[in-house]
Amino acid sequence: MKVLKGDFTDIKPAYPIESLLPEGRSLSDVLFLDIETTGLTPANSDLYLIGCVSYSEDCWHYTQFFAEKYEEELQILKEFTEFAKNYHFLIHYNGNRFDLPYLTKKCAQYELPFDLTEFDGVDIYKRISGYRDLLGLADVKQRTVEEFMGINRDDEYTGGELISKYHDYVCYGDEKLLTELIFHNREDLKGMLYVIQMLAYPDMFLKPIRVMGVKANYFEDSKKKRAQEIIMRLRFSAPLPAPISFRGLGCYFSGSGTDGALKVPLYEEEMKYFYANYRDYYYLPAEDIAIHKSIATFVDKEHRVQATASNCYTRKKSFFLPEWDVLFTPFYKREYKSSELFFELTDEFKTSRSGFNMYAEHVLSSMFEFGRK
Repeated sequence: MKVLKGDFTDIKPAYPIESLLPEGRSLSDVLFLDIETTGLTPANSDLYLIGCVSYSEDCWHYTQFFAEKYEEELQILKEFTEFAKNYHFLIHYNGNRFDLPYLTKKCAQYELPFDLTEFDGVDIYKRISGYRDLLGLADVKQRTVEEFMGINRDDEYTGGELISKYHDYVCYGDEKLLTELIFHNREDLKGMLYVIQMLAYPDMFLKPIRVMGVKANYFEDSKKKRAQEIIMRLRFSAPLPAPISFRGLGCYFSGSGTDGALKVPLYEEEMKYFYANYRDYYYLPAEDIAIHKSIATFVDKEHRVQATASNCYTRKKSFFLPEWDVLFTPFYKREYKSSELFFELTDEFKTSRSGFNMYAEHVLSSMFEFGRK
């Protein structure tokens, strides 16, 4: 068995890993993990390499446990489990589907008392896989994601391609093969320190957004008509690995680094607020409004009729912003059967930083859900 150690002194992850950790935990509790095997099924394949990355003294360090022979599988498992007891938070790439179940079954096979379920953790692959289409990724393999980020690794092999090389190494002990096996795993470990920044994309939809400023803008729409919009300047907690932009629901988003811009149409027109309890209202055809029965006694009976759900409204001309669920009330509609919802851009709302923060999160999440349909 070989244990190889070294430092990634030149790598500083751009993502705030501390934000992932439970309260009271620090970077010294974090362990990045990646394994190499001769197959997908623990019962009929061999575990030959367990790679880890940990943090201490302001630097990320790698540790690799390598089985030079098939019989050393148990030995590297014992070494790893003893090593891993010092940590509490696992970070991996697709580990929920492969690395962790594989290690769990191997430990059970050898009756090693090691429980991976006791660790908190995050699977980078699982977090970002739902955003594949949004990012225009052909797939969500780690190498593909690295290329999306502009990272070009020197390692030319896949894990599957290295299986035969490991078998050859066990048979012949060729040091060149050893170098290739170790190097591939080390590149996977190093790559995770970079691709963890991809979590900044789901964070746009899952974490609070700060709106740094809002302004109104006039423009010509597709029909050459004058239209209005608001532009919200956004600030993210982590920098985006690569610029991104997308449209949906009449809105437009663009982001680069920690800054983003969100454009939302602004409507200046008359809209209707519909009362829910229409049985308590009269509709006044001449005025085209509904009034509550408690104040309708002064209206002649011939000028009022029992309100229905579709005409029990009051009208208001103002500035309105769209919403796709009832986020702000009262909400307005153009017509009773319309599915489009709006809320009034009041003077009070214009000065509400928290209100715009909530609205920006609502618009982005609605655009994303619309894009998934």
